[in-house]
Amino acid sequence: MKFRNMILIVLLMLGTNQICAQLKKENFKVLGNCDTCEKRIEKAAMSVKGVVQADWDAKSKMIKLAFNTAETTLDQIHLAIVKAGYDTDKHKAKSKSYHGLPGCCRFDRPK
Repeated sequence: MKFRNMILIVLLMLGTNQICAQLKKENFKVLGNCDTCEKRIEKAAMSVKGVVQADWDAKSKMIKLAFNTAETTLDQIHLAIVKAGYDTDKHKAKSKSYHGLPGCCRFDRPK
């Protein structure tokens, strides 16, 4: 009985280690202005399957992410945020998405 319990514990530890190994943390720039932007950007990132944490800072314009690399890629997260109307350092939102943002959220776009 003790041997069987020991094997179960070892298997559980190996499984947990495997899950943690797939969790990746990344930061990148997302243009936005206000608290409404923060909610919308974080919601867009969290809508991607595999994203477990998204925290955007209005002052630095940086989003901090944690995601499971077995379920998504960094590019898929960029594209979800762009679809919500926000430019990232890799992709630019389509004009229609950008102009669909509330007035307070329309950030100055670089030329």
